Amino acid sequence: MNHNTNQNMPVYKIAKPILGFIYKLWYNPTIIGKDNIPTKGSFLIVGNHVHLMDQCNVIIATKRHIHYLAKMEYFDPNSEVGKFAWFFRGSGCIPVNRTTKDTEATDMALEILNNNHALGLFPEGTRNKLKDDRIKELYNDYAPEGMTYEVFNNKIKKSKATFVEYLIELKNMKYITQDEFDDNIFTAEEFLDDLLLNHRITLDEYVDHSLLPFKFGTVSMSHKTSSVIVPYAITGNYKFRSKDLTIRFGEPFMAGDDLERANLELQERIKQLLKQSLQNSGK
Repeated sequence: MNHNTNQNMPVYKIAKPILGFIYKLWYNPTIIGKDNIPTKGSFLIVGNHVHLMDQCNVIIATKRHIHYLAKMEYFDPNSEVGKFAWFFRGSGCIPVNRTTKDTEATDMALEILNNNHALGLFPEGTRNKLKDDRIKELYNDYAPEGMTYEVFNNKIKKSKATFVEYLIELKNMKYITQDEFDDNIFTAEEFLDDLLLNHRITLDEYVDHSLLPFKFGTVSMSHKTSSVIVPYAITGNYKFRSKDLTIRFGEPFMAGDDLERANLELQERIKQLLKQSLQNSGK
């Protein structure tokens, strides 16, 4: 293996307190349940993925060094996004080729766990955002007359993919009117918040449509390495001095032999954490 499992990485040790302080000052996150994060031994720490900064909430919540997988372009100095390749390598990140089944990245991740270290994963596999191909389909089906693709894309690209799809589902079920759909396609999350507040949908329905399908990587690695899984849920908005950005950690658990059952349990645990935070926020 060519991944360095030595935890004495100066880039990580120097950058964490500095960048962590700036992050906390800027976003003002609330951290709940960090006592559930193990202080020793291997573990996977996993949750929903809604923003580029999600992993920062995890990193500032523990003294443990959390290794993350990152797309391989970040490690290429010649890439448009590779300006900080030295930072990703020095922080112990694992490069992964997302265009194929990257067995080398998987082996590196397993090595991290087998050496009693910590690994951060997003079981949804990607951020909960609309992809370019889907935005083009939505533009062809739902763009207001006369609106250019560029304007449509700029308006909808920050929306959660699952919430836009849920809005379409509600329209097709005639649970909301066509006018309501047309008026709120670019503000799906805010509209669903309003539907929840007015008891037109339940909290369970809202949460059920908050997550993308989970991949099996987390429970598979847990089973192979006898590493516990620490679930978490992020709610709120990434804004300057945010008043509602919250990360809530749940109790660790181990994936058993039945990976399908373990994956469903992981989803359910994260959903329950989401519900707790949303209930506390008044939703």
